[in-house]
Amino acid sequence: QVQLVESGGGLVQAGGSLRLSCAASGRTFSDSTMGWVRQAPGKEREFVAAIRWDGYTSYADSVKGRFTISRDNARNTVYLQMSSLKPEDTAVYYCAARGGRTYRNDRNYYTTQSSYPYWGQGTQVTVSS
Repeated sequence: QVQLVESGGGLVQAGGSLRLSCAASGRTFSDSTMGWVRQAPGKEREFVAAIRWDGYTSYADSVKGRFTISRDNARNTVYLQMSSLKPEDTAVYYCAARGGRTYRNDRNYYTTQSSYPYWGQGTQVTVSS
């Protein structure tokens, strides 16, 4: 089993920044692919970003250039640095994990939410205009 705990959400003005953290426990973190997914009110969950064991990353077009995903394997933690936030970024942000070292770089591997078996409880991010 893998446990994921998100933190760092909150209320921020448009144009501001926030950093989300996701602490993982329960299995080998360093080989896992970690992802961030968000869900806005009344909308389906949306892939945001993912990071492979070696630092390879994938981003949704809507956040590319504004968000940065990173990981600290020594701390079993993945981060999502969010800058230039917009009201449309308002959502609950979920951390997700899938195990096993991969060398794949096809986008679908990272964006397919059903391929992530482990999920956190989510953290609310609200961006005011």
